[in-house]
Amino acid sequence: MAVIANQHRSHTVIDDSTTPVTVFTGFLGAGKTTAILNILKRVNPEYNIVLLKNEFGDAETDSALVRESHVQVTEMTNGCLCCVLVGQMKRALEEMKEKFHPDRIIIETSGSAFPAPIAWQIREMESSGFHLDAILTVIDCVNFCGYEDTSYTARLQAQYTDLILLNKWENISERQLDLVVDHVNDLNTDTPKVKINAGTGVNPEVIFGLDTSLFSLAERESAASEVSHGHHSQEIDLIEVVRKWTGDSAQLISSADFVDLLKHLPSEDVYRVKGLVRLSDAVADEADTPAATPLAADVSVSGLLYIVNHAFGRYTFTPLTVNAHQHESVLARLTVMGNGLRMYLPQVQKAIDASDDEISCHWAH
Repeated sequence: MAVIANQHRSHTVIDDSTTPVTVFTGFLGAGKTTAILNILKRVNPEYNIVLLKNEFGDAETDSALVRESHVQVTEMTNGCLCCVLVGQMKRALEEMKEKFHPDRIIIETSGSAFPAPIAWQIREMESSGFHLDAILTVIDCVNFCGYEDTSYTARLQAQYTDLILLNKWENISERQLDLVVDHVNDLNTDTPKVKINAGTGVNPEVIFGLDTSLFSLAERESAASEVSHGHHSQEIDLIEVVRKWTGDSAQLISSADFVDLLKHLPSEDVYRVKGLVRLSDAVADEADTPAATPLAADVSVSGLLYIVNHAFGRYTFTPLTVNAHQHESVLARLTVMGNGLRMYLPQVQKAIDASDDEISCHWAH
């Protein structure tokens, strides 16, 4: 197997046929995908890491972002790895190992996943050449104190982890960061906390080779009561939009209207908006950095197909270039997640000009 920089520490002796697995958890919009991409930039190019992603809804947004970085990725959508998809995860891992021969697999869970069932599944696969190396939790320092009170899953993610990665800490004051750490310590005092630096991320030497002792098979029966398989419907409202493009330029979604929608969705209620959207004009990111424009024969006719990623009031637009031909019929495929979304449904529907039969809603209870 290739090495990264130095041999990563591990108390368990594993041979070259065994693939270590690192699991990333964290609430919706915490920044898991960005953290993983920054880590991948820092590893030796010969060290073959592949990514298994579980996305909330069917928009596959984060997977598309990863592919833009030319990373091998397998996605599992319309379900959660910690419950309904746990059996499919086993098959996906086996297929990834056979197809890509990875030195390491990273699993990125959906924002609503509790890691225990995922860990138990990997531990059951040790005889098949898989080793659970670590469970890592990404904390959104800007918003954690808000959703911690409303999300049972977010609290569990912070409690059961080998390492807590503090993300977006540069965007708050030192006093606010102290409060976030205090809240996290109330849930988990002993687990180390490490800051994620914007742009450079975390040194792989810090997170690889941890050889976790969490969630042994022996304790599965006693810990299973922590897992609520209805956690998605209990905590998160979901609006999904699917609109097909017929090639008519009159269908194109107004860039100005869509950006205006994103700017006015309150971060305390709307956690994520992600997906693909075909806009009438080029758009800039939230920081007013002009977005790169994908090549198009005639923008006025075909529009511009973007990956949109909105998390707690901040958003980015990334032109879709990898496998763009597979999405030629997409006008909009979006997932909106949050609490109290019923009141924002008319705004979403108007901005995207979607009919009732192009929208499906699932309300928390």
